[in-house]
Amino acid sequence: VQLQASGGGLVQPGGSLRLSCAVSGSIFWINAMGWYRQVPGKQRELVAVSTVAGSTNYADSVKGRFTISRDNAKNTMYLQMNSLKPEDTAVYYCNADLNETWNRRREYWGRGTLVTVSS
Repeated sequence: VQLQASGGGLVQPGGSLRLSCAVSGSIFWINAMGWYRQVPGKQRELVAVSTVAGSTNYADSVKGRFTISRDNAKNTMYLQMNSLKPEDTAVYYCNADLNETWNRRREYWGRGTLVTVSS
């Protein structure tokens, strides 16, 4: 199983970006997918998560600005980021909690994609 994240880049404050994370490989069921971010010297933090039941959860710092969504047919997750702030600058990682078989559940991480918010 591989997670491929894309969509990072440089954007000015107030701008928007959309991150994508495609899951490929032998997948039986995806339980939840989420986005995390990390800046040097700090712990990785949860940004947003989407469960198979359709519920979503966001970090307080991004509520109202970021939206997580999933295309289950494509095993792809998105993070629409609007009204970006310099403090959103970080490496963003996608995460998947999935079943490879009916009884083998694992967690996977993608390589990070850098988001830089600066004028």
